[in-house]
Amino acid sequence: MVTKDLVARRLVGIEMSGIRKMFELAGTDSVNMGLGEPDFNPPAHVVEALHDAAQGGKNGYGPSLGLPELRSALAHRIKDYWHEDVSADNIIVTAGATQGLMAIMQTFVDHGDEALVPDPGFVLYDAQTRICGGFPIHYSLLQENGFKPDLDEIQEKITPRTKLWVINTPGNPTGACMTRDEVRAASEIAEDHGIMIVADEVYDFLTFDEEHHSFLSHHDNVIWTNSFSKTFAMTGWRLGCIATKPEYVKAIETMHYYTVACPPTPIQWAGVAAIEGPQDDVERMKSEFRKRRDHITRRIQAIDGFTMQKPGGAFYAFPSYDFQVKSEDLALACAKAGLICSPGSAFGKLGEHHLRFSYACGIDEIDRGMDILEQVTQELPVRSGRRTATPLV
Repeated sequence: MVTKDLVARRLVGIEMSGIRKMFELAGTDSVNMGLGEPDFNPPAHVVEALHDAAQGGKNGYGPSLGLPELRSALAHRIKDYWHEDVSADNIIVTAGATQGLMAIMQTFVDHGDEALVPDPGFVLYDAQTRICGGFPIHYSLLQENGFKPDLDEIQEKITPRTKLWVINTPGNPTGACMTRDEVRAASEIAEDHGIMIVADEVYDFLTFDEEHHSFLSHHDNVIWTNSFSKTFAMTGWRLGCIATKPEYVKAIETMHYYTVACPPTPIQWAGVAAIEGPQDDVERMKSEFRKRRDHITRRIQAIDGFTMQKPGGAFYAFPSYDFQVKSEDLALACAKAGLICSPGSAFGKLGEHHLRFSYACGIDEIDRGMDILEQVTQELPVRSGRRTATPLV
């Protein structure tokens, strides 16, 4: 048994994600709407490229920053975001976006530094800041504001110790997408205060109602992270990237090397094929997710006690509810009935009285899950009667 005094102080108070707690109660026939993982396979030509690389002897160590071919392909991918010359010198290939985010935190967050992190927000940001000795300062993403940052609140929370501002668009768990004007306004605030924006845009390909607006269009004080996991259904392959200006690349490179030495070589060759090859599978996946988004929104809006805003991107529904029960207890009740979802409280205090549903599953599974949700909640007392969001148009 590991005693508490053997564990480094940096891990004191850091708990495993509450997102996974529900799976212990899951039956074999449960509807899994908990994890954010596409229910698609990687494109066939990407799988073939991985096979060819491994069979062809491309299995040795590679450059710490990643293969030049993949770095160049990634630079070409973001050229429309960057709006200026961008090259391999702006790119680091990472072992997934999680490792990329950690390398950023380890490079720039020192003891006593502050990082602005969203609440509700992806579970990594708070924990990684704490592990690096920093203080996560939470800013609110409220349903009444469309789950967007309140820029007045942000300016009130910036202090001389603020180093980073983490922004996730499209957002997890909310599915919210920032507009061009919102991205510009946030970038101007960060520039005025001399802080860096860490832009987590792993769902950039999954925007349903308008084009994605990237923080890379204001790249001077931006460190951008992305991943192959969602776009190409390569979650288990652990391949991601960072894009930023060369001086930040150089700073991150040292921590990156001492963390992973280099990204996995054959998988990087598959990454080249993913970017440079046909995008038909990506477009089909996006079209399917749009249909599912519309369907789950209609279903949840029809259930008494729930308020549901149609998410603009990613593949998450994050409705609020008006029942007198904590989100973890409600998620546990759903799990026992055969529906796996995530309690809103797993994403921060302001996520309470929300549930997150990943619609990375088929329409039939969504219907099964929503039937269970309706059955579980139909007898629960509603604090102020039925509330519904604006219907789809």
